[in-house]
Amino acid sequence: MQLFFTSQTTENQFELDSEESKHLIKVLRKSQGDTVYFTDGRGNLYHCKIIDANAKKAVLRIEDREFQPEDDYYIHLAISPTKNADRMEWMIEKLTEIGVHEITFMESEFSERSHLKLERLEKKIVAACKQSLKTWLPKLNPVRPMKELLQDQQFNDYQRFIAYVDKENDRHLFAKAKADQAYLILIGPEGDFSQQEIQLAFDNHFLPCSLGKSRLRSETAAVAAVHTLQLVNNLKDL
Repeated sequence: MQLFFTSQTTENQFELDSEESKHLIKVLRKSQGDTVYFTDGRGNLYHCKIIDANAKKAVLRIEDREFQPEDDYYIHLAISPTKNADRMEWMIEKLTEIGVHEITFMESEFSERSHLKLERLEKKIVAACKQSLKTWLPKLNPVRPMKELLQDQQFNDYQRFIAYVDKENDRHLFAKAKADQAYLILIGPEGDFSQQEIQLAFDNHFLPCSLGKSRLRSETAAVAAVHTLQLVNNLKDL
């Protein structure tokens, strides 16, 4: 199955933008009468029929709809953006494929970047959802100060973790996380968190956790963290 994305599903019939139309008609050589699948990123999977195979503005009609409920758990990853924009885009793509629910960029003491092209990252999320056949788009938040995030009371009911490099911090996230929870996990920049930031996290009931014996790049650590939390929840019944 190939999956496409549209936000125009308020009516039973809708037009695609020029980019999606060209991909559907010219690249994939779909024709009038063919059935294709779309999502709106809110859990809906639409079975659509092409009624006008126009490569500039294809028209489709919704024939059926399936709703796919959200997971019983919620993974919110907060990370200090790194200097390399390409690696941030790679990370966003992989996190989406693996199954993150929300991403927040945070400004910490050793952050290397404070500005991100969120619109470009949103496009990466949409593309990764289509590739991995996901019907829920992860939420992407702009940069916010780490202290503000640590003290945000909306996370009081979350399992909260801070991952950092320390030989004393050797208990893996997999051993600490409980299934069917909402999680907030913090990943620092290449220079890691400062000791003051780690202490502030402890003061706000964040638990330290390890992601393994190797020292990981920030982007790799983010992927490892989300994958670990997915394992916690997907292996619980085995």
